[in-house]
Amino acid sequence: MRRGIEGGRVCEEFSPGYYGLCTLGGMFSAGTTHLAITPLDVLKVNMQVNPVKYNRIGSGFSTLWREQGPSSLWRGWSGKFFGYGVQGGCKFGLYEYFKKIYSDVLGDHNRSFVFFLSSASAQVFADVALSPFEAVKVRVQTQPSFAKGLVDGFPKLYSTEGLTGFYRGLLPLWGRNLPFSMIMFTTFEHSVDLIYRNVIQRRKEDCSRAQQLGVTCLAGYAAGAVGTVVSNPADNIVSSLYNKKADTVLQAVKNIGVANLFTRSLPVRITLVGPVVTMQWFFYDTIKVLSGLPTSGGINKRLEETNAST
Repeated sequence: MRRGIEGGRVCEEFSPGYYGLCTLGGMFSAGTTHLAITPLDVLKVNMQVNPVKYNRIGSGFSTLWREQGPSSLWRGWSGKFFGYGVQGGCKFGLYEYFKKIYSDVLGDHNRSFVFFLSSASAQVFADVALSPFEAVKVRVQTQPSFAKGLVDGFPKLYSTEGLTGFYRGLLPLWGRNLPFSMIMFTTFEHSVDLIYRNVIQRRKEDCSRAQQLGVTCLAGYAAGAVGTVVSNPADNIVSSLYNKKADTVLQAVKNIGVANLFTRSLPVRITLVGPVVTMQWFFYDTIKVLSGLPTSGGINKRLEETNAST
């Protein structure tokens, strides 16, 4: 048995227990971090839906506080916590699962393609799980009279729009989250390799837990920042469709404008997503480390050994 963090592991890598642990870790890390930034998310959605009224971060918060009270900043918190918790569990758990499958098939010579394909496959299922929660959350945040949260929001949306109301924004969600996830996971994986190879100049297995988690945070922030820029146009389209500012993607693009797709709400999204992704990876890898497993990043040594023997 290898020394270090693997001595007290609670399950073997790539076992059903391992994927279950990754799913639970993803649920906890994504749910808690998204819950913490609910006020920024409320502002972001309102900036996208009503950019004239909410045109800056500072004045936007002041307007919400003055007109709707401090509780408005936490509107939609249940959709953030439960919706993104479920999405995070699917995203991280299935990413680990698909990465093992595609690595076995493609080997170590197509690493970027493995990361792209694994993250895209996981995100397809993750967004199907997220879409109903997101549909209710956006309406709760931008239409104060719609509902107070998930408990009354789900039945009201179903009674007015049926099942299609929950999945009206699924295609734009995929349009936003698939590129983001593919870029985010791939950037994270390669950033981890770059830091160990060129900055620390040691193998991950030879570094302490604190060093490994530090690398996770640096790579996580880089991944979040890059992914945010790529996914911003689709994020604006999602908010427009959910709030019936447009009936189709093309109409939303026309109403918003091509330039605004890339710039509207981008500063607040960077403020949101960078720290959120960093903390997600930190919580996720902390759970793995406390369970005796190695931190995330690249195709790890155990997987490379498995591929070499096949």
